[in-house]
Amino acid sequence: MTKQTFLKGTIILIVAGMITRFLGFINRMVVARIMGEEGVGLYMMALPTYFLVITFTQLGLPVAISKRVAEADAKNDRVKIKKILIVSLIITTISSIFFTIGMILITPFVATELLTDERTMYPLLAISPIIPIVAISAVLRGYFQGLQNMKPQSYTQVIEQVVRIICVAFFVKLLLPFGVEFAAAGAMFSVILGEFVSLMVMIQIFKRKKTIKIRYRFFKYLKSSKDTLKELFSIALPSTGSRLIGSFSYFLEPILVAQSLAIAGISSSLATKQYGELTGFVLPLLFLPTFITQSLAIALVPSISEAEANKHNQLIHYRIHQAIRISFASGAIATIVLTLFSVPILTYMYGTANASKFLILMAPFFILLYIQAPLQAALQALDLAKPAMWNSLIGAVCKFVVLFLLASNAEFGIMGVALAMVTGVVLVTLLHLASLRKAIRYSIPLKDLCKMIALILITWVVGNFLKNMYALVEPNIFIFLCILIILALIYIVTLFALRFITKEELKQIPIIQKWV
Repeated sequence: MTKQTFLKGTIILIVAGMITRFLGFINRMVVARIMGEEGVGLYMMALPTYFLVITFTQLGLPVAISKRVAEADAKNDRVKIKKILIVSLIITTISSIFFTIGMILITPFVATELLTDERTMYPLLAISPIIPIVAISAVLRGYFQGLQNMKPQSYTQVIEQVVRIICVAFFVKLLLPFGVEFAAAGAMFSVILGEFVSLMVMIQIFKRKKTIKIRYRFFKYLKSSKDTLKELFSIALPSTGSRLIGSFSYFLEPILVAQSLAIAGISSSLATKQYGELTGFVLPLLFLPTFITQSLAIALVPSISEAEANKHNQLIHYRIHQAIRISFASGAIATIVLTLFSVPILTYMYGTANASKFLILMAPFFILLYIQAPLQAALQALDLAKPAMWNSLIGAVCKFVVLFLLASNAEFGIMGVALAMVTGVVLVTLLHLASLRKAIRYSIPLKDLCKMIALILITWVVGNFLKNMYALVEPNIFIFLCILIILALIYIVTLFALRFITKEELKQIPIIQKWV
């Protein structure tokens, strides 16, 4: 089984994430231009229910599998790894069947009573068969992550997006004449096809690479897996709590938004359109750098787990510090670009800049989101999943309180929703940092904080100058892309000047290590 170093595994995931995000944006642009803002709103309002059910189905096992497999692999315990796989597959198979049936049954109630738009019933029904597919895929991903082999996940991520983008335009156009709700259901069905093909590829990689025979003495291993079950759930249940809070928050969000905006006197059609702008146009841009931070978080769990199993405390601190540094570097440029160039970006991508006010407000605060995933991964890898769960709960409660108070006020309306999202992001990130400081006395060095501030200031000054230059010429996408490339090059030079990326880290990158 091919095993990568922390940084090499991260880079593999980042490259795959970059490709899938690019394809994902193409997918969103196609959907947005064909279905319009209302269709995107229906699509986005249905997704939270799907994510909530998936969280229930997985029970937090992917993170637990990754951690426990990494620990067992550090001790070369093949029997333990097999027990982990068997127990995980049994649990996810049973739960996925149960929750698929449950989702189908509750869909009419969710659509008409909670989401206040019965048209969302069609995309909700269309997405329900995906639950067992995603559940089994998650187990296999956790297994490969625990062995610190990030290639299978990377391959299947790209394949899933390629299949989805090939299918989405066909199904949306095919069903659009029947109504925008059927077009949204067609977009959901393309997601199922992508995930199914991805799972088939993952299974083939597992069969080809496996050193463990799952079916051999299956029930004997299952009977002797009681301790393994307890070890998995000691991580899985608190991790489920964190994910459940996030998914339940995501599920409740469109419901609370719809109800709050109704109190403010905004019609359901307008509320759906505004929510579609915020979640369908703005949030994907704000979440764009997270493919890097999520890659770091995925690679961080087995890396810290292995270091903890070997009692390497200094390495644990270094890995967390490394992940935060790289995450901030990846997010800072996005923050500056999205804040300064919100209007041209939205115009060129979606044909409208109505949502620019959301982007300008939220982007400066979302820089804290980009270090949140590595912080949570570090807490989970250190068996501190419970504090991470409580942090997420506090953040979610505060977000909803702010959302209801502001969005139900006609003076704020949909802007109140944006402010509530910002509140949740900032609070959870700060709480994660406080938890790590309390548990292992970790804190970001003052020297690096100064570097972070300097990086932001330098990039802002250069970006603002380029923005003023762009305002003097006739709007043109080619000139705009050249402006962004110039800003990116200056940003990279600044990164090296401030030593955000070290020589030792560059040596771990296969393509450029011979030049360092």
